[in-house]
Amino acid sequence: MAEWELRPLSLGEILDRTFTLYRRNFLLFLGITAIPRLLSLGLNLAQVALNKLPYIPTPPTHQNFQAAKVNAAFAAFGVAGGLFLLFIYLVIYLFSQGGTIYAVSDLYLGRTATIGGSLKRMWGQLANLFGVVVLNGLATVGATFLLIIPGIYVACRLIVCLPAALLEDLGARASLERSWHLTRDNSGRSFVIYVLYFAILYGISMVLVAPFGVMMAMSAKDPSMMRTSLILIQIGSFAAEVLVTPFLLIATSVFYYDLRVKKEAFDLQMMMDPTSVASVPGSATVPTMFG
Repeated sequence: MAEWELRPLSLGEILDRTFTLYRRNFLLFLGITAIPRLLSLGLNLAQVALNKLPYIPTPPTHQNFQAAKVNAAFAAFGVAGGLFLLFIYLVIYLFSQGGTIYAVSDLYLGRTATIGGSLKRMWGQLANLFGVVVLNGLATVGATFLLIIPGIYVACRLIVCLPAALLEDLGARASLERSWHLTRDNSGRSFVIYVLYFAILYGISMVLVAPFGVMMAMSAKDPSMMRTSLILIQIGSFAAEVLVTPFLLIATSVFYYDLRVKKEAFDLQMMMDPTSVASVPGSATVPTMFG
């Protein structure tokens, strides 16, 4: 039986359920978001450690010439390394995004969610979710070129494309069309969710990242302190991202189910046949009014 009553919700109730889900399952969502990103943090810290400090003139020595050769070798692989890191970041991003959505769905419909189980379900969805993210980004950026407001509107209309893709097993184009249909006459609520998310993100970033940016600016003549500041900035950015990202994904997942309740009587479908979704672990198929 679902822990949360499936019924039409106001915007305030959607946000209240979002914060309640996050608070009650804080370690679960923190783990799903943080564990994949630990690799990203490690790569960022390694990059800071390997980067050259601001230039300090030194007499030419044999060691300097050897270091120059090593730096030249690293530069030769710069492009390939950059592409590899971009690929790693993308995979990490998809794992944490999809794992969080699966966990929210399980908890919302009365199933048990675990960190390992939620992330494991993403193995077969990486390619599809990549297509959804790319197509969503292209649509939003393309609309932004027309002016800022069309881009914001498109982003609001496509806010639930990720839950639609994962929970209904839809392809990239179909998930965007699904989100566009579900959010008709609801873009205002999507906008409020985005505004609240960015407000929280920037607020936490001001606390966890901004002080170290000031420290770095004040230590321009101290290479060791500058390196320390860069490391602290990376750690602060990691902490801010891990803490805030689950909010947006939980909110969009709850919003997705609310839209289905209002437009497709999803609550009645669950009452008539709860086994169709709630008791099939790993099921990605969610029934619609026409299927």
